[in-house]
Amino acid sequence: MRIDLHTHSTASDGTDTPAELVRNAAAAGLDVVALTDHDTAGGYPAATAALRELGPGGPTLVTGAELSCRIGGISMHMLAYLFDPAEPELDRERELVRDDRVPRARGMVAKLQELGVPVTWERVAQIAGDGSVGRPHVATAMVEAGVVDSVSAAFTPEWLANDGRAYVPKHELDPFDAVRLVKGAGGVTVFAHPGAHKRGETVPEAVIAELAAAGLDGIEVDHTDHDEPTRARLRSLADESGLLVTGSSDYHGSRKTVALGACLTDPEVYREIARRATGAVPISAV
Repeated sequence: MRIDLHTHSTASDGTDTPAELVRNAAAAGLDVVALTDHDTAGGYPAATAALRELGPGGPTLVTGAELSCRIGGISMHMLAYLFDPAEPELDRERELVRDDRVPRARGMVAKLQELGVPVTWERVAQIAGDGSVGRPHVATAMVEAGVVDSVSAAFTPEWLANDGRAYVPKHELDPFDAVRLVKGAGGVTVFAHPGAHKRGETVPEAVIAELAAAGLDGIEVDHTDHDEPTRARLRSLADESGLLVTGSSDYHGSRKTVALGACLTDPEVYREIARRATGAVPISAV
C-alpha cells in the first residue's frame, strides 16, 4: 500500500482543489491520502464527492487538518487525523486561528513593503482565493515580483521564516492543548516535520517526550525536510517514547516541488491510526 498522510489543497495553501487532489492522488498510485489543510476542514465535502466519482479506482480518504501551534516561542504544526470536525471546542480554536490569518498576512505584506518589496495585499488575497491565507501565498506574490526564485526561498530569516524580517506571529494553540482537544474530538495526533531545522528553531526533543506522555500519538519522520541523520534520530526518539512513525509528502501542488507520495507511511501504522480514531473513519471510494 502507498499511503501519504499529509497534503494540502486550495482550502488552505495548496494549488490543487480538494477534488483535483483526490484525482491526482489516484493518478499517483496512492492507496490512501490524507487531506490536512491548515486549521480547516473546509475541503472535506469536495474531496469526498470527487472520491465517489472515481469509484473503485480511487484512494481511501483520511480527513484531517494541520493545526498551528506554538510552545516556548517556537512555532510547530500538529497533524490531526479522523477527528469529529463538528466538535465545538476544537472547532472554536480552529476558528480563532483562521480568523487571525488575514490580519497576520496583511501585517507581513506591510512589513515587506517597508523593506521595499513590491507586493500588495490585493494580490496576496487573490492568490489565496477561498483558502486560508498564509505565508505561502505571500511567498508566491514575492516570486511573482521577482524578489525570490521560489516559495521555499522566501522562508528564510531575511524574509518570512519564523522571526524573519517580515514575519508576523498569529494565534496558535499550545500543543498540549491541541493534543487534548483532538483527543476530545476522537482524533489522532502526529507532530508534523519536527526536525525541519531550515524552517526555523525546532521544538526540543525533551518537549516531544513530554507530549508523548500527554497523549501525542506519533511523529512525522519521513519528510523531505529531514535528512537521514535527522530521520534516524527521530526514529530513536519515537521508539523511546512509544510514538508511531509516519511518512508523508506535505504536498502543496505546484506551490512546492514535492510530489504526492514522495514519502510514505507504513500500512501497519496507518491501520493503527485508524484503529485509535473514534471521531471519524477513513472514507473509501466505494
